Amino acid sequence: MIRIEGLEKSFTRPVLNGITLLVPKGQVLGYLGANGAGKTTTIKILTGQLKPSAGTVSVGDLDVAREPAKVKAIIGYVPETLAVYEQLTPLEFLRFVGALHGLDDAGILRDAGKFLEFLDLSAVRNQRMSSFSKGMRKKVVLASALLHRPRVLFLDEPLDGLDANAVVQLKELIRRLAEDGVTVFYSSHVLDVVEKVCDRIVILKDGRIAADGTMEELRAGRAGMSLEEVFSSLTTTEDLKAKARGFYDGLKGA
Repeated sequence: MIRIEGLEKSFTRPVLNGITLLVPKGQVLGYLGANGAGKTTTIKILTGQLKPSAGTVSVGDLDVAREPAKVKAIIGYVPETLAVYEQLTPLEFLRFVGALHGLDDAGILRDAGKFLEFLDLSAVRNQRMSSFSKGMRKKVVLASALLHRPRVLFLDEPLDGLDANAVVQLKELIRRLAEDGVTVFYSSHVLDVVEKVCDRIVILKDGRIAADGTMEELRAGRAGMSLEEVFSSLTTTEDLKAKARGFYDGLKGA
């Protein structure tokens, strides 16, 4: 469902350095890396917001560079930086997004009601989003990304701002979507959740793939390590815990 071949992207410096990756239908892929590793850049290229410097990307057998509108019709996207029309209510926003996808209004109203109830937003469905918390806006954007039943779902830090109950719901929803054949491209710094919900994990370092495999495969030769520990071992040579202890001891001695 997702094909990346020789992907490169440069701004003032190279960000992606020859990424090649295939993601099959129904797989939940965790896409990890330190800040600046190229995670969000990859997602923006896959969703047609940025053009690559080199290489090709396709989603659902559609070339993103040549057929961006068709790609947008089959994907859902929850960006790290939320973008909603704050003067709209959740219901108005979902009707707007549904209309952009060509859905009939009766179906939009029916499904929007289901999403808002599931996400505990029914009571504020007619309230302007300018007064909403970050977590509430995140829920509305999540609903808008799923309203048209996408075949591929891109999630960039989807848990940021959500309360604990919403996190539990989202984790289960992701698993059920994957069981129904939806491909999920999941980028996050919340590594314990990635470890639990993702079938496969890719770790970037300096714009290249440093590791690619299941959690069991990533642990090979690293018995007993958590994903957090595997991630640190692949992305830095520093002993981060010792660094934190040394820093704090230095503050106390100052």
